[in-house]
Amino acid sequence: MLIYFFGDSNTYGFDPRSYLGGRYPAEHRWVDIFAKATGCEVINAGENGRKVPRSPIEYPSVPTDADIFAVMLGTNDLLHSFKASEVAARMDTFLMQLGIAREKLLLIAPPPMCDGDFVADKGAISESLALAKDYSALADRLGVHFADSGQWNIDLTYDGVHFSESGHAAFAEGIGKFFTKSIFNCTI
Repeated sequence: MLIYFFGDSNTYGFDPRSYLGGRYPAEHRWVDIFAKATGCEVINAGENGRKVPRSPIEYPSVPTDADIFAVMLGTNDLLHSFKASEVAARMDTFLMQLGIAREKLLLIAPPPMCDGDFVADKGAISESLALAKDYSALADRLGVHFADSGQWNIDLTYDGVHFSESGHAAFAEGIGKFFTKSIFNCTI
């Protein structure tokens, strides 16, 4: 099974201790931990600072043989003063314009932010708490798969946004359990 993970710095595996955009080692990145645990082939299409794409030029080039296109975005949008409902509307437009069969789409709500160095606006925290509800409603309406990573006890670093090494491990465990309980038939 080939899974294309499209996301931001937390998908990329950004290590906030790095000043130049560096990553955690593979053994501490959730995408790589997940791949090793499940035996699924993965493409890590995470990028630091990525927001929900607004134009086709920003859309990914998803391989035609990908079994699943999983997207986890929205945190950077919220950090730039967007409301959860606005982010969900942008996600709606993005998912509908991708041209990928709905049964292959997985929308993942990022974990809520917390107090930290990157979270200057406390309103962003409350909006990040609301995003999962808005994404869940969107997934139901579109008929796509949905996972709420806010239920997986993801540890965030001092900045209130990025996963710690233990946060990556918790995310890998959570997404792994989601896949084993879903129709995707991955096993751990």
